[in-house]
Amino acid sequence: MRHRHLSRHQIRRNARRMRRWGVEPMMMINDDAAFAPIAFMTIAHWLWRYRSELAPMVVTLLTEITAVTLHITHPQWAAWIVVVSTTMAGLVAVLGSAIRLRLPERIYAATVIAAAGDWIAAATAFSPGRPPLPAILLSGGLVLAVPWWAHRRRRARVRVERTLAAWPEISDAVGLAGSRIQSALVDLWGYRVRLALARGQTVEDAIGKIPAIESGLGTRRGAVRIQPIPERANRLELRVIQTDPHADAISWPGPSITSITQPVELGVFEDGSPARVSLLRRHVLVGGVAGSGKSGGVNVIMGNLSASPDAIVWGVDLKRGMELLPWASCLYRIATTPREAAALLKDAVAILDGRAEMLAMHGLRVWEPALDAPALILLIDEYAELVEEAPDAIGFADSIARRGRAPAVTLIAATQRPSQKAMGNSAVRSQMDVRICFRVRERRDADLILGQGMHRAGWHADRLDALGKFLISAPEHDIARRARAYLLDDTTVRHTAVRHAERRPALDAVSTVALAEAAAHTAADPPERPGEPTGGHARHAAHGGAEESLWAALRGAPEHGLTIAELIEATGMRRTWIYQRLRQLADAGQAEQVQRGWWRAVTDHET
Repeated sequence: MRHRHLSRHQIRRNARRMRRWGVEPMMMINDDAAFAPIAFMTIAHWLWRYRSELAPMVVTLLTEITAVTLHITHPQWAAWIVVVSTTMAGLVAVLGSAIRLRLPERIYAATVIAAAGDWIAAATAFSPGRPPLPAILLSGGLVLAVPWWAHRRRRARVRVERTLAAWPEISDAVGLAGSRIQSALVDLWGYRVRLALARGQTVEDAIGKIPAIESGLGTRRGAVRIQPIPERANRLELRVIQTDPHADAISWPGPSITSITQPVELGVFEDGSPARVSLLRRHVLVGGVAGSGKSGGVNVIMGNLSASPDAIVWGVDLKRGMELLPWASCLYRIATTPREAAALLKDAVAILDGRAEMLAMHGLRVWEPALDAPALILLIDEYAELVEEAPDAIGFADSIARRGRAPAVTLIAATQRPSQKAMGNSAVRSQMDVRICFRVRERRDADLILGQGMHRAGWHADRLDALGKFLISAPEHDIARRARAYLLDDTTVRHTAVRHAERRPALDAVSTVALAEAAAHTAADPPERPGEPTGGHARHAAHGGAEESLWAALRGAPEHGLTIAELIEATGMRRTWIYQRLRQLADAGQAEQVQRGWWRAVTDHET
């Protein structure tokens, strides 16, 4: 029988198959002449595998060979060798950071280059075998090898290389056969790998196999992260966290904004970059089980908002103010009972309506926050309690969620489990642009907070394993990245509230007028009385008298003008009607707005 010759790849593949069945492969050598090549290959493989550990011996050997060659051919170069080695050592020490060498690493590399250069120079001039040069080479090489062998980054890189060398076998075992590693990088917390998937494989397939990948790579549970690479659908970044950067709490460094128009810094991602998100004209949902750090996240948001002089914050805390009362000096209003909460949200809707009418009258699309026109932020802690104890307030919250973006009336709701029932069967949850999810118990809770199908896409909030860790979904955060919120202790909260209390703004004129009107009376058509005109004739007569009253009030207004509330009281008409007539008079040049919300007639000498 004629035996077929197998390639190395076929031999290895057959050996893997045998090991899966519990059979240890063996090779029978019948020909003594075949032993030498096999031994050579075995030694070469061993040398390559331990090339990092053997690097100091290789450098020592190359130093000896270089010195012997130069002593024979160019012994007069000794002085120049000292100059060159010293210059190279200085360049590495100064410019080594460009290739990501830390200061101790730069010092070590410069020391090795200088020592090797000086020994080569001496050996070139006097002969490498002249005592005590051989002893200096051996002892110096051994001493300089110790830091190399003990270096943590080198050992970590070697471990990663040896682990990833087995990726073809690992990929077969975990169900990602055909995938290949394109690049790898060791960082402070572990390593990251750029992986190219085989045809037909998706990032979602890899995310579903994370537990198997952790087993194949031999990592701890929960150490693997997978993130898609936007440029290619069959590319992903696989990151292994060997040392958790979020193992310890991260103290709050202080406010990250001076205006609501700037993105708020909530915490830090695992790669050290800040977790920032914009809150202007965006409703926010904060979710997580009790003890997950949700209240700490609310404190971070409140600490930043308190430093914004162009934002007013109203708070609702039906736990009798247990969470928000420490911020009372920075809250324009706070509601701690169901009745107060309903009144607060009703007033917020009145402000929303007043701002919307002003924007429409001036042909503007959005309310731009300023020191004299601040944004209004409604911060509601434990939104589910509001649904149960103040059901009348849910309609107001729903109106704010649907219409509050343009007038800069923002809703921030925190709850443990934002189910449809807990959210009052309203559209509030669907209007939340920013979702901040702390730890949850069940997978479906992650979908409730972050959105349907998010857990399957890799947003594993049920695997967050420490207080304050969260995932954030927003227009600028569409990839699942773990972050940890800053920690504000009670002392920091008190000091921050006292420091920022004096900087809090007042309500703008439009909002003040809207609240005054709502407090006085919400104008409605008066009920019909027997004997009075009805239908269109009655409305026409009422409007005609109101127009005369409006014009009389404007002509008699002082130089600073009259407010909308005063004009409503003078005419008995609705605010919408007042705005429409004022716009008509302004277009005709008969009335003018002295300042926001204050009107008067244009006198004859002014026209």
